[in-house]
Amino acid sequence: MSRIGKIPVKVPKGVKVVFANEQMTVEGPKGKLTQKYHPVISFEDKGEEIIVSRANEEKQTKAFHGLYRNLLNNMVTGVSGGFTKTLVITGVGYRAEVQGKLLLMSLGYSNDIYVGIPEGIAVTADANGKVTISGIDKQRVGELAAQIRKLRPPEPYKGKGVRYEDEKIRRKVGKSGVK
Repeated sequence: MSRIGKIPVKVPKGVKVVFANEQMTVEGPKGKLTQKYHPVISFEDKGEEIIVSRANEEKQTKAFHGLYRNLLNNMVTGVSGGFTKTLVITGVGYRAEVQGKLLLMSLGYSNDIYVGIPEGIAVTADANGKVTISGIDKQRVGELAAQIRKLRPPEPYKGKGVRYEDEKIRRKVGKSGVK
């Protein structure tokens, strides 16, 4: 039994889960998500929770078992509460602001960087250098956060760059200059 796959998925009030044509659809107060799944995985709806089971004991099937249980859990969490990633911009002159469907960033390069904000994702930027990305799809929120962080990863000497809020940067000691 998959350790992750055997845990039932709790479905809160107001969230509707439908399995049809090898596709799971989760609908809740924040929106609607769909995901295809492999036919060796089956779902049993027991009202307040959903049990995920598999057809056989093959290695690939065991991997699918945990994968689809976690995908379903992330979809239920997304449509009921949503996901948020916070980035912190550190550096003199580094800043970010939202202009319509674009995120304008000054990260120490000769030109400003424009990042398009995808549909279904909300981005806010405050004056203290915090950029908050939120949405119902965990994968899309995380991917946008990773793309923004990749524009100027934090450097280990002064700590300048874009980092996750909960990320710790291991600082290095610079040259001393004494012979």
